[in-house]
Amino acid sequence: MSTEVKKLVVHYVDKQDDSTQIHLRNDEMPINDRVNVFIEQLHHAYNGKPGKGFCAFSAEKSSVVASSMQSYRNNELGFWQVTEQAASVLKEELDKYAFNESGYLVFCHYQYVASDYILIALINIKEHYTITSELDLAASRHLDITRMQLAARIDLAAWDTQPEDNRYISFIKGRAGRKVADFFLDFLGCEEGIDPKQQSRSMLSAVEDYLSEQELDKEEKDERRREVFDYCSDRISSGEDANIEDIGRAISKDDEQSFNSFYEQQSYDLAESFPVDKKTVTGMVKLSGMGGGVSVGFERKHLGERVIYDPVNDTLTIKGVPPNLKDQLDQLGDES
Repeated sequence: MSTEVKKLVVHYVDKQDDSTQIHLRNDEMPINDRVNVFIEQLHHAYNGKPGKGFCAFSAEKSSVVASSMQSYRNNELGFWQVTEQAASVLKEELDKYAFNESGYLVFCHYQYVASDYILIALINIKEHYTITSELDLAASRHLDITRMQLAARIDLAAWDTQPEDNRYISFIKGRAGRKVADFFLDFLGCEEGIDPKQQSRSMLSAVEDYLSEQELDKEEKDERRREVFDYCSDRISSGEDANIEDIGRAISKDDEQSFNSFYEQQSYDLAESFPVDKKTVTGMVKLSGMGGGVSVGFERKHLGERVIYDPVNDTLTIKGVPPNLKDQLDQLGDES
């Protein structure tokens, strides 16, 4: 197992209309194998969440969470006391908003591989139904980890060594139409820093500009895009930043001009290492879109061969219809 839990406290939050109730656990949770497995699952579920933002503690906002966590790290405050103070701030922030949020508020200090994190997550509850041996209906409640929307994670090493980068805290951006991200940043006392989407778009621009200058055929370019995409996907899965030097090794191969030297000669708005936005980098290997009741998606390598785009006539011609779609179309043809 790669996860070692050091501290875990869970409280219960019940926000209904204008009233927020925080039910505090009165001590830290004992650490055992079950706890380690749970946090490892939570860690991987958090890493797999797309569209995360990055931020840092701000002097312009509430300093309660930041100062209490620093006191904990200085052995001046217990972990349970940190969670009590943070829960109090959360209640104040929740009272400002009209949306309802209920669930278990998880605070965990853990180590994954060689990195130390503090994770804060509000996990909702989901009911599941089963049939008993007597053929009766029974209900049970489960933590809905995969659908968590309120969560942030502090990289403690980055907080110590790179506070000026303003990205040692990551957070889930939340659902559309609700100011969940703004609320959670206010609770933490943070200001958003580096933008993964913007960084990923800049990286894609650099990769495409580099490939356009190399004497490569279409197949070779597609292969190198795939190499970069696979590398970025691995970094997303592990929750780590992408690195320009690693991208250079993935894409340059035996070219006379390396990607690293090409990148250094240009003025791309791109950090040496940066968090990756999965949806943005997927465009390296797959093209998709929808509108007017039509949804289309295909691997980029098929463009110009199996998929022909005519911008003048605004048409897309597909050679070799997917078998499952072809079956449906043939059945409709028989009906007509």
